[in-house]
Amino acid sequence: MSFAETAALGAIAGFTIFIGLPIGRVRRVDDRLRVGLAMLSVGILAFIFMDVTSHGQEIVSARVDAFKNHDGGFGGVIGMFALLAAGFTLGTAGISAIEHRLRPGQASLPPVAGGEGAAVLSAPEPIAYDAQAASARRRALQRGMTIAVAIGLHNFAEGLAIGVSAQAGEVALATVLVIGFALHNATEGFGIVGPLGSTRPSWKWLGAAGLVGGGPTFIGAMVGFQVHSSALELCFYALAGGAILYVIGEIWAATRRYGHRTLGLLLLAVGFLAGVATDLVVTYGGG
Repeated sequence: MSFAETAALGAIAGFTIFIGLPIGRVRRVDDRLRVGLAMLSVGILAFIFMDVTSHGQEIVSARVDAFKNHDGGFGGVIGMFALLAAGFTLGTAGISAIEHRLRPGQASLPPVAGGEGAAVLSAPEPIAYDAQAASARRRALQRGMTIAVAIGLHNFAEGLAIGVSAQAGEVALATVLVIGFALHNATEGFGIVGPLGSTRPSWKWLGAAGLVGGGPTFIGAMVGFQVHSSALELCFYALAGGAILYVIGEIWAATRRYGHRTLGLLLLAVGFLAGVATDLVVTYGGG
């Protein structure tokens, strides 16, 4: 399989993420649908978290086995674990610190007291409420883009797998990987827009989120065709795992105020099982 064919397969696998993104433009989303979409995305992200952490642990475990069998030094084990720890910490606490710096300060408005006459807002108050609404919209879009970045890190590692198998001449395996990753990535679009809540993103934002989340599969396939590095894979798995864990916590906290707990947990299970089902296609192909 040539480099151009590998790049094309990576593009096909990555850009199916655009299938689920347009749902973010749906108007008049009620609380039940909002909670359902958000928790569906949590289920998908929970599966991705399990997937990336297990792959990362396999890479470190391989170094432990090599050391145990006297095929490698203890320094290799320490180095890989350090990469795992640094990437995971950067993906959780690092992203939290960056988002805190980017978040604008908000002055809370006092509750309106008294009768209907007292409820009439003075001139500065509508401006303040508009500013809070704009701030909430910015934060929702930042959260969605953070999810896209985390998914993109995960998808880069998936692209590496496609590129490595194609470079080794395993055409059948590469093709099945593409089909499996394409099905899997199609669900990830919902994971990006589900937590946006009542925020309706622009088409430009959706296009950017799709490129951030799906583009790395295409890039990873090209990189994997040229070079294979377990340390590089581990870095992206660790970053993705940490970022996804952070995002799950943010979504969970944001959706609690809407209620519909049972519905949310049901959709969480559906999202997780959708991830498992699409991953079984990859497993069947030997990926």
